[in-house]
Amino acid sequence: MDQPTVGILHPGSMGAAVAACAATNAADALWCETGRSTASVERAAEFGLTPVATLAELLDRSDIVISLCPPAAAEDLARDVAGHRFAGVYVEANAINPERTTRIAGLLEPAATVVDGGVVGSPPVRGKTPTLYLSGPAEATSRIETLFAGTDVRTMTLGTEIGKASALKLAYASFQKTSRVLVALAVGMAREHGVDQELIEVASKRTDSYLSEPQYVAKTAARAWRWGPELEEAADALAAAGLPPEMLRAAASTLARWHEVKDDSELTLTDALDRLAQP
Repeated sequence: MDQPTVGILHPGSMGAAVAACAATNAADALWCETGRSTASVERAAEFGLTPVATLAELLDRSDIVISLCPPAAAEDLARDVAGHRFAGVYVEANAINPERTTRIAGLLEPAATVVDGGVVGSPPVRGKTPTLYLSGPAEATSRIETLFAGTDVRTMTLGTEIGKASALKLAYASFQKTSRVLVALAVGMAREHGVDQELIEVASKRTDSYLSEPQYVAKTAARAWRWGPELEEAADALAAAGLPPEMLRAAASTLARWHEVKDDSELTLTDALDRLAQP
C-alpha cells in the first residue's frame, strides 16, 4: 500500500509534528478530537491533521496508528485500541519500559502488527531532525521507514525483537534527563554560596558528554569508595540550601555497590557493570 492512512494518538507537541512528517508520504493523517483540549485542536490544525469524531472512526480508516502520549496512558490507550480489533500496524512509540511494550504487543496481537518505537531528539520543527528507532517484524518496520522517508524524522531499525527500541530510548533518556536535573542541583548549590558563575566557567571548559566515554565506568567503580562519601557531603549541602538531596544520596547508594573494588586499576568495563547489577 503506497499511500497508507495514518492515525496519531495523540497530537501533543511531539505527536503532531511526527504525524505531519508522516503525512508527507500518507494519504491522510487523522486524529480524534473527542475529549481533547483546545490546545490539541489548535496544534492539530497548525500541522494540517484531519480530525475525526471517534477513536473507532480513526481506527477503521487507518492503516498505521502511531501512539505518542504521556507514558502513564500508553497501556490504557492500547487496551482501547485492542477493544476495537484494530488490524493494521500499531507503532508503540511512547517512552515506556520494554516489559510494558511487550504487554501492549500482547494486547494487540494477533489482530494488529506491533512495532516498538522510540523517538530520540526534539520534535521535528524548525530544522530539528529526531530519530525514530524501530524494532519488530521486518515487513512492518520497513513500512514505517518508507512512511518517514525524505522527512525530518529519521528512522533506524534495531532488529525484530520487541523491546529493543524502548530500551534504547529509556537508556538515553535516563542519562539525558537526569543530567539536566543534576545541573539544576549543582547550579542551585553553587548559587547558594555565590559561586554559580564560577561553576559555569569551570564546566564550559569541557564539552564532551560522559555518555560517550563508557570506558570511564571502570575508573568510577575503582573510585567509588571516595566518591560515595563525597556525594553524601554534597547531599548535605543541598539539604542545607533547601534543595532536594535524594538524587545525590541515590547516586551514593549506587556507588556503594563498588566498594569491594577499591582502587582496582585492572577492573574492566564488563566487570564494573556486572558488579553494578549485583545487589
